[in-house]
Amino acid sequence: MKHDEVTDEEILSIPSIDTNANAILAQNSTDGEILPIPNSDTKTTTKVPPPQGGTDSDDDAVTISSVGRTVGAQSDGIDKADFNVSAPDLSRASEAVLAIDPSTIEIIPFSQLSEEGMVLGGAYSGTEFSDGETDSPPVASSKRKSLFSFVNMFRGSATYIANHRNTIVVFHIPGELLEWEGFSDLMDDISLCWLLGMKPVVVVGCRTQVDDRLMESMDTECDITSLSPDGKQVDCQDEEGTVRYDSVRVTDLDTLRIVKEEAGFVRFEVERQLGRSLYRHGLMDEDSDDGNIVSGNFFSAQPYGVIDGLDFKFTGFPRKVETDKIKQVLNAHDIVLLTSLGVSPSGEIFNVNTEHLASFVAGALKATKVIYFTTNEIAFREKENKKLVQNLRVSDARKVLQYNNVTVNQAKGFTYFEHDARLPLPTKEAFVKLGWCVSSLERGVKRAHIISPINGALLQELYTRDGSGTLISRDIYEGIRVADVGDVTGIFELIEPLVNAGTLVPRPKNVLEKEIESYYVFTRDSLIVACAQIKLFENGFAEIGCLVVKKEYRSQGRGDAMLGYLERLSVQVGCANIFVLSTQTMEWFVERDFAPVSVDDLPPSRQAIYNHVRKSKIYMKRIEDKRELDAAELWWDR
Repeated sequence: MKHDEVTDEEILSIPSIDTNANAILAQNSTDGEILPIPNSDTKTTTKVPPPQGGTDSDDDAVTISSVGRTVGAQSDGIDKADFNVSAPDLSRASEAVLAIDPSTIEIIPFSQLSEEGMVLGGAYSGTEFSDGETDSPPVASSKRKSLFSFVNMFRGSATYIANHRNTIVVFHIPGELLEWEGFSDLMDDISLCWLLGMKPVVVVGCRTQVDDRLMESMDTECDITSLSPDGKQVDCQDEEGTVRYDSVRVTDLDTLRIVKEEAGFVRFEVERQLGRSLYRHGLMDEDSDDGNIVSGNFFSAQPYGVIDGLDFKFTGFPRKVETDKIKQVLNAHDIVLLTSLGVSPSGEIFNVNTEHLASFVAGALKATKVIYFTTNEIAFREKENKKLVQNLRVSDARKVLQYNNVTVNQAKGFTYFEHDARLPLPTKEAFVKLGWCVSSLERGVKRAHIISPINGALLQELYTRDGSGTLISRDIYEGIRVADVGDVTGIFELIEPLVNAGTLVPRPKNVLEKEIESYYVFTRDSLIVACAQIKLFENGFAEIGCLVVKKEYRSQGRGDAMLGYLERLSVQVGCANIFVLSTQTMEWFVERDFAPVSVDDLPPSRQAIYNHVRKSKIYMKRIEDKRELDAAELWWDR
């Protein structure tokens, strides 16, 4: 498979999304020398005398290669003086292998290593420890980055490693990727996810292998069709005479035999590669009981039946997932592997769409993530500003599908493109993946990812802030809106107990009514369960205040959701510096990366009205980009 750079045609353009405050959620998404290794084929001969008592003559010598292999024998009168290695020399050399002469050791400043370009194999960045003004070691600072690039990377990944541990993740691998040159590395990466604590369920397809087999036979008529959203048949070919991407295979008995063979092939290929990776990453002990790849009848299927007069025969869709059995395997620290073959209770075998199967299984298991790999290197991008879209809320993803006339049938597991012929193949594939991501989230999965077949993209997406693919997440901010005059009474009643306790400053109803446009409320069934206020100041500052959650709804993530929403709103309007004032709840904000500052750090206009009698403590947080907020959501939306 060839993997060229993403062309303009392969970059998906999606409708531009509003950037005003009310549409805030619309677009969240060495200097060391290298020594050559001696070539084992290069022979450095060393002459040593033959062993005493041997059958060779005294003048014979054995030629030994640099790696210790005997490569020949020489005679013809070799002078004993020609022997360049003696027994005492070998003895001293063997002692030196594991020993160092203490007289050769010296202690030097670390900065000298940087100058000499010999810094821990290139791991050290070369930055001086000292700032040039003092010879003393620097004062430790939690805000300062390490001088070792790997340390910074590893520290940055720690949050993701902790959040992904003990979570169920479903991976969908299309059959095309088995021919990809990076497939073995992908198996290594999935195994590494397992090693870091994930519980992987791998669903592998074989559609391309079946298509190739059927193309070879060329003795069958069109064995596929397409279905409209209302269940009507559509011509299986587009306007150009090629098979539609959204086609559904009609699986007869002969085709089912081919599906069985190819499903078995992809299963054993994945098992073989994953088994190798698991052994390398975690099964060095041959007596270990975990780290197996387990396949079986973990789901049942049922037939499509007859639709619009067409019998789909052995084409089916998932019926039930054996969640308890799958979790039992995952809890034993093993990996579950599923293919497109599902068995009915009556013993019939059906060919199911594996993209649908991945979504169905992820929903049944209440998986934390479902990950779809594409066969083309693709990306989502906004049309106007050419900015990559790395995060989509499920509501925005639905709008993208609706705008491009793409429908996903969740019941039977097929997609439909109203204008199929107008879309290039990579675009169709991306929309299909997006559709099944939406379906997964609607089934209860928290996050879905679309990842291109680029070596290392999986680890980059899961364990770094920048990511590599497209994340589709739930609408965790659903229910938050701008307050209006009708909410004044509800806000007043919500904050009154805290005002009486002295936690909040008094806010009479007339003041609330006057400033109502700066308030936001979190509602559930028309009941205000949380509120907060945001004020904008000069020089890119914003203040969040009056953040209150109704007592019955605390410890459910609503306070974090409200804070996260207002943080996104602040960044959206250009305010990267967010501060809060508090007398009682300081620790809550410190736990969310706010740091204490002084009054002098406030914008001038806010300093002028600071209440020096109340002496509220000030905490501030700077947000560089929205990806920081995406990472923060992992902690409280679990």
